[in-house]
Amino acid sequence: MASVKPQTPPAHFPTKYWHAVDKDRIQCDLCPRACKLHEGQRGLCYVRGREDDQVMLYSYGRSSGFCVDPIEKKPLNHFYPGSSVLSFGTAGCNLACKFCQNWDMSKSREMDTLADSAMPDTLAEAASNLGCKSVAFTYNDPVIFLEYAVDTALACEHHGINSVAVTAGYICDQPRQDFFRHMNAVNVDLKAFSQRFYKHLCGADLDAVLDTLRYLKHETQCWLEITTLLIPDENDSDAELEEMTQWLFEELGADVPLHFSAFHPDWKMRDKPHTPAATLTRARRIALDAGLNYVYTGNVHDTAGSSTYCPMCDMRVIERDWYELGAWQLDGSGHCLNCGHQIPGMFQGEAGNWGAKRLPVRLANHLNP
Repeated sequence: MASVKPQTPPAHFPTKYWHAVDKDRIQCDLCPRACKLHEGQRGLCYVRGREDDQVMLYSYGRSSGFCVDPIEKKPLNHFYPGSSVLSFGTAGCNLACKFCQNWDMSKSREMDTLADSAMPDTLAEAASNLGCKSVAFTYNDPVIFLEYAVDTALACEHHGINSVAVTAGYICDQPRQDFFRHMNAVNVDLKAFSQRFYKHLCGADLDAVLDTLRYLKHETQCWLEITTLLIPDENDSDAELEEMTQWLFEELGADVPLHFSAFHPDWKMRDKPHTPAATLTRARRIALDAGLNYVYTGNVHDTAGSSTYCPMCDMRVIERDWYELGAWQLDGSGHCLNCGHQIPGMFQGEAGNWGAKRLPVRLANHLNP
């Protein structure tokens, strides 16, 4: 789906995912939340609302800031390792996670947070001039600014730039098709593997996210990786981890990379402790025992848990120390140099050399005169 791109950030941008419920309300059909809106009312995401008897997007062309990151920070470990990615987000979110780690942007109700103008062509040009392999829609969930993300992805494609979505996957069928057909890689945040967790801590539904995971794996060409933030005593039991990783193995296969990430107290869950490194190591072992080939630990210093190993011969084929790449034992197309096994993912020549740098940028400084 391509929209007619405006030249400057509009105050509001018309969308098509909605229908009339009755004479007083229209329903937003972007995500399973199905917000039913009176005139002038915003949805829970806050950036979509009813105006002039239709649903408008209020964050098109406006960003909360830009940064060039290592692709491994998304996290994507099998998508052009070592390359750089221009990352940005907007405001708002369609989930209500009490433990949100980016709450200052995702929970923002102040549109002034979106200080930077960033039209799709401008973003693509800046990414190209910065030497970025990809642009990432991240920090807050890009499905809520779908029209903006899709137009940016189309502009990036014109410049030979990949598009990456970091998302919770909470989206309805038709917009899901329209959104992901333009993405090259996706990291889905699988919050937990219980409906209780999704309902009480996220205000969402687990089955809708599982549907998105199946769709991405079996009906798109997107490179897919998954992240689960482990919260002590909430989603880190052996039983839940065994159930989750068995589902992933049976439904998505052995080769979809899974990242276990450490929680830090934030937003409305400041009473919980940091996730112990031992919990991540335990979760990784459970996932490997379930048959998953590529399981990683994140937000902790764990070279063994963040490196990539060949499942055929156990050779460490990509060494990682935080976001720095070390020993590289793959050929140009991703085959293990020891046994020749093809490591799944997107590889092109040698590893990138961006390293762990994090570079905040102002787009105006990286455009052609």
